[in-house]
Amino acid sequence: MIEQLAPKQTSAVVELLESILDPVSRAIANAPIDDEPVTAEEDAAVEESRQWLKHNKGIPHQQVLADLGITPEEIDRLMKSMCSELFGLHLPKPTCAA
Repeated sequence: MIEQLAPKQTSAVVELLESILDPVSRAIANAPIDDEPVTAEEDAAVEESRQWLKHNKGIPHQQVLADLGITPEEIDRLMKSMCSELFGLHLPKPTCAA
């Protein structure tokens, strides 16, 4: 069957299978819905950040990590460790782009 698919369709099937097999994607898909109401303080904080972004350039994730003295590899190790301990998941590849 796969042989009958066009290259673009094959690529889409591969992406679908990867998302099904990826343990983090599965954990996120199976996580309960956050139905906790948003507080007035949270609403205010979101609005404040939106206003800030209207007048300032966003800060790239890599810059924030560098400013804090954290490497993407450290984040990957932490995420792998947490996923393993909390969910029994073993991540085969890094989750942060270098």
